[in-house]
Amino acid sequence: MPVLVASDLDRTLIYSAAALALTMPDARAPRLLCVEVHESKPLSYMTETAAQLLGDLGDAAVFVPTTTRTRKQYQRINLPGPEPTYAICANGGHLLVDGVSDPDWHAQVTARLADECAPLAEVQEHLLRAADPVWVRKHRVADDLFAYLVVERELLDEDWVKELAVWAENRGWTVSLQGRKIYAVPKPLTKSAAMREIARRTGADLTLAAGDSLLDADLLLAADRGWRPGHGELADTGFTAPSLRALPDRGVLAGERILREFLGAVEGA
Repeated sequence: MPVLVASDLDRTLIYSAAALALTMPDARAPRLLCVEVHESKPLSYMTETAAQLLGDLGDAAVFVPTTTRTRKQYQRINLPGPEPTYAICANGGHLLVDGVSDPDWHAQVTARLADECAPLAEVQEHLLRAADPVWVRKHRVADDLFAYLVVERELLDEDWVKELAVWAENRGWTVSLQGRKIYAVPKPLTKSAAMREIARRTGADLTLAAGDSLLDADLLLAADRGWRPGHGELADTGFTAPSLRALPDRGVLAGERILREFLGAVEGA
């Protein structure tokens, strides 16, 4: 039976220059591979060792990139290893099969959101009205499913984020602060639901997962085994579970460690 590995990407397997956390002496820094270019500029990296490990993992298991990114944002990433058959985008709103969104899955998701949550337009309007232009740089809507703000983190009022979370909770939405982005996402829009669907389709009897943010919590709880790095929202809040291993590694070296853990679990299955 195949093993399914569903992993978050940003700040879990791939890292922006600002998130690399290269705290070692320069001469001992790992060699890096650029895996994403945007507007002709390098944007995301992993270590060369991690790239080799990801290639090995793609050969040994059903590897499923699992991201809050939109389809367009995901498709500019050039991951090493075999091309994944499945990918989860927009926090579970799109299940890609050979790069194409499964229309039946997307229809199921949007129907559930309409039944259980306040509409996106209401949330978007609240963000436009309540966020301070002093620290907001961009307002964005992702695949007509959720909204996020790009902010100047050093100017951000963290109490405002807490107040937003309470407001969203009462409307069936959740809030997550990741780097320079504040996400407002409908609660039923989950990575875990899409992972379960792929496990059903592939017949996988063992599911592994990794992630660093609040939006990854449901994925980690749904998997048979999970890992989180020593940075990010989950580390900051001390998130734990019986099936979860909290790693001390931070930055791009955490991505390498997570891939080693995945491979060890696949080989031991």
